[in-house]
Amino acid sequence: MNTKRIIVLCVAGVMAIVAALLARGMMGGGTPKVEAKIAPQMPMSDVLVASGNLQPGQALAADLVHWQKWPSSSVDASFITRGSVGSVDDVVKGTVVRSPLTSGQPVTNTAIVHASAAGFMAAMLNPGMRAISITISADSGAGGFILPNDRIDLILTRKGDANRVTASIILADLRVLAVDQTFKQDKDTKTVVGKTATLEVTPAEAELVAKAQSQGVLSLALRPLDNSGTPVASNASSAPRQPSASASSAGGDLGDQFSIIRYGLARASATVTQGGKPQ
Repeated sequence: MNTKRIIVLCVAGVMAIVAALLARGMMGGGTPKVEAKIAPQMPMSDVLVASGNLQPGQALAADLVHWQKWPSSSVDASFITRGSVGSVDDVVKGTVVRSPLTSGQPVTNTAIVHASAAGFMAAMLNPGMRAISITISADSGAGGFILPNDRIDLILTRKGDANRVTASIILADLRVLAVDQTFKQDKDTKTVVGKTATLEVTPAEAELVAKAQSQGVLSLALRPLDNSGTPVASNASSAPRQPSASASSAGGDLGDQFSIIRYGLARASATVTQGGKPQ
């Protein structure tokens, strides 16, 4: 093979390769270079949400709520955000739940009520219950040791025929909502001496209390924290609690027996005379 033939073959091969590359480029062949693009980050806000199911009337506490990331575009004006408040403690202080909240649901300004706002007392009531206030003193209010959220028995003392003084427990296991304007127990509060006590009662009990106030003096008997040994009626029940047999309002008789309470247990019952000695 001579030199000219070799040169011609080499040139032809190079041209063939060049033609193939040109044809591939014209037909869109090859793998295009792809550049990764970072998706724009969605703006987020810290929204206060319920850590569990919250019921109306329940006092709000810091351990019942927490901050959660929420798309800023979906944050409603009623939501409580970290940027709009100082801290969780500032939000929950003196606050109760007004409407039900489920776990993970944002806490809104309309779902809670502060102590200084109208409707606070109504939000503290359990469903179906009523609030009624009675006049008390240091003597009739256990010396001021009865505080909000304590449980009490309501005693009616009155004079009967021939100056015969009688006393009886007309309602048991009532919740104290407030003493005067004090509606919550501070950690340093040991006593509250007031002129009125606001109690949580059923509608039927409210009628009984109103009637009893016109018939004698009402006193509060503090119940123990542990009521495991005595029957307790649920205040949250939709059915009215039944007053004691001696507290029947039939014929205006609200009872003539005094139950002696020692260490939270009924020890005896006796009729009290004017001289103060049980019979």
